[in-house]
Amino acid sequence: MVKRAPILLVLFLLLGCTVPPVVIDTPTSTISPAHATDTATAPAVPTEDVPYLPNPTWQPGVYNPDVTPDTIQTTICVSGYSSKIRPPVSYTDNLKTQQIKQYGYADTNLADYEEDHLIPLGVGGDPKDPKNLWPQPRNTTPYNASTKDVLEDKLHRMVCAGQVPLDTARQAFATDWVAAYHKYIGQSIIAVTGVPTEP
Repeated sequence: MVKRAPILLVLFLLLGCTVPPVVIDTPTSTISPAHATDTATAPAVPTEDVPYLPNPTWQPGVYNPDVTPDTIQTTICVSGYSSKIRPPVSYTDNLKTQQIKQYGYADTNLADYEEDHLIPLGVGGDPKDPKNLWPQPRNTTPYNASTKDVLEDKLHRMVCAGQVPLDTARQAFATDWVAAYHKYIGQSIIAVTGVPTEP
């Protein structure tokens, strides 16, 4: 019996080595490069939204201090206001190049990204702060820079018409613009035409 114990132990260990390990399958297609390395700071939003949002630590969104509920009729609601304060392409292209590397995107073609204001200029986002600008992909589906532009236009009009408070609109973008799209535009993706994109 004593001689059998070591043999049984060896057999038991060998048998244990033949059982495949348990693998927890985490779908990587729902995690953007930014959030893959910093999951502790990922926003508390639906998983399917994460690839379309910027890293909330790097780009939490920043308000333009010149835009307040009392100044919207002399700032964001004046035609041409955003174009006056928009940073030059030389600034946004330089920032876009740096941030594409930071995000670890495999595609480094600048034309495939819009250096987008998370909180848009049209609802009082800061024009130059890097914490309000990120390289948003132009060609992802179903959400991309053009889709966000539709929401930007709609919320800008609603804020200026007094239908949505300024801070509500800004927080909608800073928190989860995809969820805001569903709320203010609808569940289905609509055709995007005639909405200018940012540089």
